[in-house]
Amino acid sequence: MKRREFIRLLGGAAAGAPLAARAQQGTGMPRIGVLLANAKEHPLTAPSVAAFTKALQELGWMEGQNVRIDYRWAASDLERMQVFAKELVSLQPSVVVGQSTPVVVALKRETKTIPIVFISIAEPVKSGLVASLSHPGGNITGFSNFEPSLAGKWIEILKDIVPRMTRTANMFYPDTSGYGFSQQPLEIAARSHAIELVAAPARNEADIERIIAGLADDPTVGLIVAGDPFFGATHTLDLVTSLATRYRVPTIFAFRLFVAAGGLISYGNDLLDQYRQAPTYIDRILRGANPADLPVQMPTKFELVINLKTAKAMGLEMPATLLARADEVIE
Repeated sequence: MKRREFIRLLGGAAAGAPLAARAQQGTGMPRIGVLLANAKEHPLTAPSVAAFTKALQELGWMEGQNVRIDYRWAASDLERMQVFAKELVSLQPSVVVGQSTPVVVALKRETKTIPIVFISIAEPVKSGLVASLSHPGGNITGFSNFEPSLAGKWIEILKDIVPRMTRTANMFYPDTSGYGFSQQPLEIAARSHAIELVAAPARNEADIERIIAGLADDPTVGLIVAGDPFFGATHTLDLVTSLATRYRVPTIFAFRLFVAAGGLISYGNDLLDQYRQAPTYIDRILRGANPADLPVQMPTKFELVINLKTAKAMGLEMPATLLARADEVIE
C-alpha cells in the first residue's frame, strides 16, 4: 500500500473512532463526572456507587484503567450543588451523571455541550430539562423515577391501611420538589376516594415536626412524603420516620430508603436499579452516541416495602392483602 493511501485510511479510521477512543488518543482516558444530591455518608450512597461501578465494569469500563470517575456529594445543599456542578464541568469530562432535579438544573446552567445523564428526575419535560421523552434534544437525557400512576397508588395504599381516612397531607420541599407535577394525579386519586388532599410544604425540621404533629392520633388522616432529597437527607431521614411513628401518623414514602430507616410503608421505583441502568447510556455516549437521540427512560421496576415493626409500634394492623403484595416485609 502506498504511504499516501495508508495515511488517508488511518485518518479516516480515527475520524470514525468512538468518542472514548478519540479521548484516549488526545487528552488521555475519558472522564465521567458524578454529582449526587446525597451526602457521602448517606446510607444510599455506598450501594448506589457499587451498583453504578459494577454496571460500568460489565460494559468494559474499569475505573483507573480505561476511565476516570470524579465523584461529588452535595449533601442536599443547593449551594454545594451549584459549586460542584461548576467544578465538575471545569474538568471537561466526557459525560456527567446527575442525581435529582436540582443537581441537573445546576449542571445545565454550567454546560450546554457536555452530555448529561440524569438519575431520579420526576418530570424532566415539565422541569425544562428535555424537549420530550422520546427526543430529548440538547445535551441531556436519562432515567426518570416518577410515573403519574404512582400518585394514585399512594392514595389507594393509604386507604387500605386507614379505611376511615378522609384527609391526607402531601408533605413536600417547595424549593426543589416535583410536587406540582404529582399534584394533578394526586388530586384525581384523592377525589375518587372522597379524600381531601392538603398541601404541606416543609422547608426545615421545624416545619416537618409541625406538620406531622398536626396530624397526630387522628384515625381519619394519612401522610404522603415526597421523594425529594431533602427528606431523604442524613439530617432529616430519621426525623421524618421517627416523628411519623411517635405521632402515629400512617405515612407512605416514595422509596424503600425511608422504610429501612423506620418508616411504615413505601411504594416506588427501585433507586439502585437506575444506577445500574445509567451506565448503558454512558457507554453509548462514550462510544459516540448523541444524548439528544437517546430517549428518556421511565421507571419500570416498582417495589412495595412494609415495616411491620413500625406498624406494631403505631398500633396498626396491616391488611393481609397488602402484606401478600409486598416485595419486602421488614420485621
